[in-house]
Amino acid sequence: MVPYQPLTDAELTRRAQAGETGALGLLLARHQAPMHAVALSLLGQGPDADDAVQDAALTALRRIGDVRDPSAVGAWLRAVVRNAARMRLRSVREMPGLDGLGHLQLRDHGSSHPEQIVEQHALRDWIWAAVEELPQHLRLVVMLRHFSDITTYQEIAEVCEVPVGTVRSRLSQGRATMARALRATAEQAYDDASAVTEESRREAVATLEASERGPLPREIAELWPKETELVGILSQPGERIHPTPALRRILDAGVRQHLRHVVASSDIAIWEMDVTNPADKVDPCPSTLAWLMFREDGRVQRLRVVFPRPEG
Repeated sequence: MVPYQPLTDAELTRRAQAGETGALGLLLARHQAPMHAVALSLLGQGPDADDAVQDAALTALRRIGDVRDPSAVGAWLRAVVRNAARMRLRSVREMPGLDGLGHLQLRDHGSSHPEQIVEQHALRDWIWAAVEELPQHLRLVVMLRHFSDITTYQEIAEVCEVPVGTVRSRLSQGRATMARALRATAEQAYDDASAVTEESRREAVATLEASERGPLPREIAELWPKETELVGILSQPGERIHPTPALRRILDAGVRQHLRHVVASSDIAIWEMDVTNPADKVDPCPSTLAWLMFREDGRVQRLRVVFPRPEG
């Protein structure tokens, strides 16, 4: 009997680059200890080191195709961790964990949004299957941090109405849970994750277009049943309000919203908008906003409109 020979790093890397999820899972497991050692050497013991390793693992999921020397993938993974750790040390404004590796070249220079880059990768559906495994409160912070433009801990804390420390804790739990789910489901088949987001994008476009024309048509109105509740800055304290009247007031004031980005899971959808105001508006609406929708059986149960802080 020929003795079993484990696959080399080069073989696993080439298989991972071809979209074989199990191969990438094996690579990450094989190099987890040295990756963690690099993080510890720069950040010391604590959650930041663990977060840097988890961020690096997620980065590897979408950039394994950039490895030019498959036999040196271990050094590449350690460099990814090192860069993630240094970003944590020197960053003035916290950036999302899937970003920040400027020295690694993207294949498509026309796509800069993190979620768009993931969409180009063969392992996209594997990643989203792991995201869907998260409880809703963890999934929301992961979606905001890694797939939207609402990325700083402070912004996420304001959106979720929780302390910054809770955001850090939820992100850490979410990434750890995702890592376990990715390892456990590497050989499974997955639904097309992009279909959920594309359907949400169609709904967003149809909703905005229908709102400007007047009453919502039935197929759009069905997404917003009478029990839907608007919460947050546009709602009245202590009063239960449906989103339609509040959004109608915005339209009547001459403010227009233009869809920029959509990210969606089974029961959370985030629509990010650019905003234009009338030239003579005294109290203009901020230039960007986001709709955070929580659904049940496809229908919106709760909508929160948030106004991310501009960079500065």
